[in-house]
Amino acid sequence: MTLADAQKLIAAAQEKAASIGVKITVAVVDEGAHLVALSRMDGANAMSPAIAQGKAAGAALFRRDGAWLLSTANDRQAFWNAVKGMAGQDIVPGPGSLPIMRDGVAIGAIGVSGAAPGEDLACAEEAVASLA
Repeated sequence: MTLADAQKLIAAAQEKAASIGVKITVAVVDEGAHLVALSRMDGANAMSPAIAQGKAAGAALFRRDGAWLLSTANDRQAFWNAVKGMAGQDIVPGPGSLPIMRDGVAIGAIGVSGAAPGEDLACAEEAVASLA
């Protein structure tokens, strides 16, 4: 995940957010869940940066979307609690996070927070589509 890619993802997610009238924070991490870039729109919730980064970290480490992570957290609580502790950082399950693949290889993930779950997801999807 390059900084240029991360900035493109953020711009696309924020453009989508503006078009639907919401304020979000976008976090982009590399394949190891290390933060590459984070941007909080003016007016976005004060907790949204931490949540967006946690969503992105989960998507990167598991290479799964946030809905899968939430389902796993709900269906397999003992497993989730154990794995979450092993991650070495906060992981937030829920819609609004997606792994990012290039040529079949994971290069990172995006996490979006600040709006309703479906709106967060729409912003993340728009961002990932912008890299194609």
